[in-house]
Amino acid sequence: MSALPPETHEWLGTIGFEVKEGSMWLEALTHGSFNSTHTATSQPEADYQRLEFLGDRVLGLSVASWLFRSSDRSKEGQLSQRLNALVSGATCARIARTIGLSDHIRLGKQAREDGGSDSDNILGDVMEALIGASFLDNGFDATRAIILNLWEHELAGDAGKAKHPKSALQEWAAGNRRAMPQYDVIDRSGPDHAARFTVRVSIHRVGEAEGVATSKHEAEKLAAAEFLEKYG
Repeated sequence: MSALPPETHEWLGTIGFEVKEGSMWLEALTHGSFNSTHTATSQPEADYQRLEFLGDRVLGLSVASWLFRSSDRSKEGQLSQRLNALVSGATCARIARTIGLSDHIRLGKQAREDGGSDSDNILGDVMEALIGASFLDNGFDATRAIILNLWEHELAGDAGKAKHPKSALQEWAAGNRRAMPQYDVIDRSGPDHAARFTVRVSIHRVGEAEGVATSKHEAEKLAAAEFLEKYG
């Protein structure tokens, strides 16, 4: 395993991360493509995927606990909607850009030439991996404090608030790694000038909900809102 570069160690410190076990942080910054370029004569180096898995959960718990404390009148569905927006890959990528993360990601030559250092997916994943490394190196409380500091602007904003129910449900599905919502008109009654539509929305292996309205669009909106209320 390579050593953590001094400039990267210093950069992590400016953000608030305390580095004790350097190899773990180097792993968090290593993309899988790095090995395709740098391991011709050496052992492959671990990439960030395992730490990303851990960091995703630490980030979720940190933000969820903040939302619980600061939103005492919000319903579960509203909390879930905000949580999914605040911990999304796009939000993690925005935070990563604000701290200059792209300069420190270890990528293979082709991946870097293809713009990997500015990819939302890679930036978001590495941001979560750094959170995972911090949790292992410094514990939950210290890591949560850093997260709340880095996410301060996002937490104070409107992310996840008052979205259209269909958009909110789509974000919920993506954030929870579920299939996209499926909308079906299951009943249409009444004359054309006063039709009533019943729409069912379902997500595979989660559940379903229905909405009834005088237009298909409004029925879909009501069904999505009902789904979030039941399962969000």
